[in-house]
Amino acid sequence: MKKIILPILAIAIGLATPALAQQTSLTETAPESKPINELKYNLTPDGSKYIKATFLNQVWLRWNQSNRGTTVNGDLQDNTIDIGLRRTRMQLFGQLTDHIFFYTQFGMNNFNAMSQNAGNRKFQVFFHDALGEYKVFKDNDKLKIGAGLTITSGLSRFSQPSIGTIMTTDVPVFLQATVDQTDQFGRKLSLYARGQLGKVDYRIAMSDPFPVQTNGQTAPTLGENATFNTFGHTKQYQVFFIYNLLDKEPHTTPYMAGTYLGEKNILNMEGGLIYQKDATAHTNNGVDPIYDDMMLWSVAAFADMPLQDNKYALSAYTGYFNTDYGKNYIRNNGIMNPANGNIDPTNFSGPGNAYPMFGTGESIYIQVGLRLPNNMLGNQGTLMPYASYRRSSYDRLDDAVNVYDAGINWLINKHQSKISLNYQLRPEFVQTANGDVVSDKKLSSAWIQYQIYF
Repeated sequence: MKKIILPILAIAIGLATPALAQQTSLTETAPESKPINELKYNLTPDGSKYIKATFLNQVWLRWNQSNRGTTVNGDLQDNTIDIGLRRTRMQLFGQLTDHIFFYTQFGMNNFNAMSQNAGNRKFQVFFHDALGEYKVFKDNDKLKIGAGLTITSGLSRFSQPSIGTIMTTDVPVFLQATVDQTDQFGRKLSLYARGQLGKVDYRIAMSDPFPVQTNGQTAPTLGENATFNTFGHTKQYQVFFIYNLLDKEPHTTPYMAGTYLGEKNILNMEGGLIYQKDATAHTNNGVDPIYDDMMLWSVAAFADMPLQDNKYALSAYTGYFNTDYGKNYIRNNGIMNPANGNIDPTNFSGPGNAYPMFGTGESIYIQVGLRLPNNMLGNQGTLMPYASYRRSSYDRLDDAVNVYDAGINWLINKHQSKISLNYQLRPEFVQTANGDVVSDKKLSSAWIQYQIYF
């Protein structure tokens, strides 16, 4: 046994010695080194070439007032309380050379007691992003060409959000317009170009959308209202432009920040579109399909800036969105839905917390928040109250969709550790005997989120 163990120990000591020597050298040359606040390995002394890893976990404890007729595994429930992982993600990315960048993201979403994929709760973790990118000019960001599975989108900044930095606990999901229908949780296989030309930030992409029948759910049947097309296959084209009136936003990854907490002086005008020929279909006679093109476009403004010598920080966004999916398209959706059934024949919204989230029509979305003084709570951080409002007028509905959110972030350590409380008021839609779809009443939800982001 000694003949086996001693050589192994010798090899282990030999391998460890250079690493220990290097660690000692670093300690001796930098005895007052700064505490580590990121998982980053520099490939060059100046840090311009690197590999970086991040981890994010968002845990929710939520109370929800159920839509009429809601059941949980067959049991009628007026309200529910659930615990869930809204998002759990790991990123690995880096600048390998002057020109070569890669980005990957792995994780899961909406994992609570009702979670399942094809009947199995274990099938939740997947690659969100996997792309390679070529930076054409090594000294600037004028042009980057990339391809792979990517969030790069044309509709809005909230269609490609940095979810670790969002202000309002959750993003306006209706702006992830085809989520889990013809994409993989907002990501698509794309060839794209992005960059910054002076004050203009641009993204242009050709995407190869997934057929809707591969999303793990029953494929939609052809009817009088548009649904995503199951026949044929067409490409999707996306463009998005931002004009930076003040500071430029970072351009490392395609993701866009929710709030910088006053660490930048941002004022942007934004606009974009997504187009796909024959994306949806409907029928007038129950037999022959009529194909509809999908055209989604938006204009918006975003401000995120310090106030009163950085004592406070303002974050605000307002946008207009025109979403034409095809004739009377509507899709109900409930975020991390706590229920899985409904027995009320007049219910239109669906079970649990679902409501008409996506549709053909027009929408406005507004959010505003104020970061209070950084030293407000001493070494326990500060607070950031916020509110948001969304109004959508969809062709198929007789009433508008109005969603109100208000809450407060306790920024214990900026976005790295924060506790958020959110209250939401959403509509419940019912279908009348004559076929009208109307908003019957408002229902409430409230949740506490704890986020760790490192």
